Amino acid sequence: MKVVAINGSARKDGNTSILLNTVLGEIRNEGIETELIQLAGKSLQGCIACYKCFEKKNGKCAVEKDEMNSLIGEMADADGILLGSPTYFSDVSANIKAVIERCGMVARANGDLFKRKVGAGVVAVRRAGATHVFSSLNYFFLIGQMIVPGSSYWNLGIGREPGEVRNDNEGIQTMVNLGKNMSWLIKKLAA
Repeated sequence: MKVVAINGSARKDGNTSILLNTVLGEIRNEGIETELIQLAGKSLQGCIACYKCFEKKNGKCAVEKDEMNSLIGEMADADGILLGSPTYFSDVSANIKAVIERCGMVARANGDLFKRKVGAGVVAVRRAGATHVFSSLNYFFLIGQMIVPGSSYWNLGIGREPGEVRNDNEGIQTMVNLGKNMSWLIKKLAA
């Protein structure tokens, strides 16, 4: 069993990473393998609507100039997927939007590649707009026929400067609970 987390923040080890690592720590405590992929410094483009993925049905995007096919492979091989994004103008980061568009399109073209995997979104926010980001992430999971576990609150942590989310006790506890719930669900599905 494995969970892959994708950090869509431009800050490699910022608040989004801290939140994702909190979730992953709980998952590792349950004996499940984890991997964190950082998108900081990478430039992923959105879908170009060429529909080659529907023609070829090979589990890959026709655009090969970035790392998206590697991400698709990591996600396809995982039992659980975490997508993390900071809140940028009340929406996901551009790199996470590219992941949603292209991974989502390739998955649909290939019989819903992520169907029945466990998926959860994690959001870092300075003040407001996080629920829209959370919804955008959940729409990706739900249209892909994935199973979304809940937590004790919406999966968001408040903080602007790197590390500030550690001061959001409720946000950190939400991530701990998410990790426990995600682990429980993955194990139940594997049984």
